[in-house]
Amino acid sequence: MKHVVGVSLGSRRRDHKAQITLLGETFIIERRGTDGNVGKARELIRSLDGKVDAIGLGGTDRWFFMGDKRYTLKESDRLAKTAKITPVADGSMLKGVIERRAVEYIRDNEGIPLKGKNAFVVCALDRFGLAFALAESGCNLKIGDLAFALSVPIFMSALSTLRVVADVLMPILTHMPISVLYPTGKSQEEIVPKFTQVYQWADIIGGDCHFIKKHMPQDLSGKIIITNTVTRDDVEAFRSRGVKTLVVSTPEFEGRSFATNVIDAVLVALTGRRPEDFEPSDYLDVITELEFRPRIEVLNAKP
Repeated sequence: MKHVVGVSLGSRRRDHKAQITLLGETFIIERRGTDGNVGKARELIRSLDGKVDAIGLGGTDRWFFMGDKRYTLKESDRLAKTAKITPVADGSMLKGVIERRAVEYIRDNEGIPLKGKNAFVVCALDRFGLAFALAESGCNLKIGDLAFALSVPIFMSALSTLRVVADVLMPILTHMPISVLYPTGKSQEEIVPKFTQVYQWADIIGGDCHFIKKHMPQDLSGKIIITNTVTRDDVEAFRSRGVKTLVVSTPEFEGRSFATNVIDAVLVALTGRRPEDFEPSDYLDVITELEFRPRIEVLNAKP
């Protein structure tokens, strides 16, 4: 039996544990939150090192991938390096594979039309594969990186613009504390409506679930949401706001989906390879063999 633990800077309220079987191998998978406390996360990783088969690093990204460029978030990198024996996976490369695949799946297998639709990606640097696939499918984009990460109310409409902005800002932002860039701990549970006009412009809202929830308005009638790591409470929050369809890029295990970092850690434990040894094609091969498909749930049948 293999044991995988996701250590998250998020709220402990979202903790979950499940037992699953993949390719004949039994896994115990867990998610343990530290309520935004980096020190507690470090100690938890240290206590697990050498005792579990793989560790997921959640509530942050170690790396951001944009095409062939990789940016390293320094505080997250130091956290990951706390483990000296057990491999630590953050899911950053896997996101690009499974979320691009989720867009292609709903377009090609579920017949959901995307061309000409308005797509709002709350943070495309964090979900570049998702944003790229939506643009490739003919969607009109609005990109919320500046608004959601830095509170600058500017919404880009092209990934080429995001590339330029990232080249300028990421050498600075990668040195900033995680809590400045991303909601951690109890702040993940707070919803403060903002940028309502952009939310309502969109037919599709995609990206990290915490970022989507952070400023969502009360009315999201008829929207499609493409995200990951949803709890029952998240699903009900979307349902109550009128969301039509929820697309979750990873499968559900015992009542909820786990974060991409946990799935990444599972794949690391399953294959015996370290995260830095994976290429996108390797991830695609494994998830195809496992027959992982996006979870698609109609929350409100009427638009």
